Formats: sequence, C-alpha cells, structure tokens
Amino acid sequence: MPRRKKKNTFQIFLKIIFWLCLIIGGVYYASKIFLKQPHVFYPGFQIDIPNGYNIHGIDVSRYQGAVNWKEVKDMEVKGIKIGFVFIKATEGTSIVDGQFRRNWVSAEEQGIPKGAYHFFIPTRSAKKQADNFIGIVNLKSGDMPPVLDVEKNRGVSIAEMQKAVKTWLNAVEDHYGVKPVIYTNIDFYQKYFQTGFEEYPLWIAHYLQPDKPRIENKWMFWQHSEIGRVDGIKVPVDFNVFYGDSTNFYNFLIQ
Repeated sequence: MPRRKKKNTFQIFLKIIFWLCLIIGGVYYASKIFLKQPHVFYPGFQIDIPNGYNIHGIDVSRYQGAVNWKEVKDMEVKGIKIGFVFIKATEGTSIVDGQFRRNWVSAEEQGIPKGAYHFFIPTRSAKKQADNFIGIVNLKSGDMPPVLDVEKNRGVSIAEMQKAVKTWLNAVEDHYGVKPVIYTNIDFYQKYFQTGFEEYPLWIAHYLQPDKPRIENKWMFWQHSEIGRVDGIKVPVDFNVFYGDSTNFYNFLIQ
C-alpha cells in the first residue's frame, strides 16, 4: 500500500496565519462599524435612539391619556431610563390641558424632573397667552424652565410672529425669573427664529436624523422621534435627548 505524503508543515502554517488574519481583520472592521453606528434600535422603546447622549426624556399631553408614572419611572432598557418629562400645560388664551394637573403631580411624586409648556396660537394675544400659562403653572426649585411651543404661523408674518413670541417670552421670564425655552421644528426655526433668539435655550424637533439635528445653532434638547413606546403609556410618545451631562442638566434646572 503506498505511503501517504506528509503535508507540508510550512503550508499548514501559512494557512493558519491567513485565517487568523482574516478573522482578526473581520472583527476589527466590524467593531469599527459598530462604534461608528450613530443610533441603536431599542426593542423596549421600539425606536432607534441616537448614541452619545446620557439623558433621555419624553413629552406628554392629554393625547397620551392617563399615564402610569411609576411604570415610566421604573422602565429601563440597556441602561436608558426616562430622565425628564415636558408636560403640556396650556394652549392659547384659555385652554388648559386636560391631563396637566394629574401629570404634573404624579411625575413629581416619582421624582422625574419636569417642565411645563404652552402651545402658542399666533393669532391670539401673546400677553393673554402668557397670563394663561402663568395662572396655571407653579414652578419651583428642581423644575425645568417654562417652554413655548411655537410651530404654526396661522398666516402671521415673520415680523409679527417674532414680536408676539418676544411678548410671551418677556412676560413669562419676568414672572418666573428664568429664561424660557423655545420649542419648534427645524424648518419653522430656520424661517422665524434663526436670528434674534439666540439667547433662549432651544428644543428642536427633527426626526429621522442619525445622531443630531441638522442645525448649526446651539440646541439644548432634541426631539428625535414621535413614535416611542414607554411602559405606563398606552400610545406612542415623543422621545428627546439633552445635550450635556448630568452636571449640565442640574445647572439647567431652576435653582
């Protein structure tokens, strides 16, 4: 019976080196792709959440119904928890959100930092709208500054819009002694508030962006999704991130 030829030891060694290099190279490039991944899908929240942010929050109104704030507080997915909430308080000159008082008290009972916002109607008196908000919302140490939600023009010109918004902002700042936050979407901001409002903290809505909103101006909050899911809330909810660390966030709160 013929003898088998012995395999060339050197060839075996080269094959081993080849496969080792292939495996190491694959792991390296896979890790590079992963590390550069701007957002990650979180099944618990059912949305992509951008990487690189430590403080995450939501905003709610009567459309979220009766929220179970203990379940909101207790939910944690891969280290992410709900760290703040903006709650709709008022709209126009006389409307009070039907869930505001319940949300305001219950969120505080769970120790969730909270802020209140007013939905602005440009065709109504800005001063009366400020009075509506002030008459409903009591802010104290540990709360977030008041927020003006302005995203509809109702046919109002740029100059008229800017004047009305400034009236609301000034009245509310005079009352609470803290500069209000402006909330709006990316297109509305660029049209109406690109210049002349830089001193106000900005909360910008811009969806379907991988890691940050498409804006050059400095922003403090980014609403990156409107279809998130959270324990204790039966319908989709807006998701936000805060631009900064825990110290920055603490300094942002009313002292």
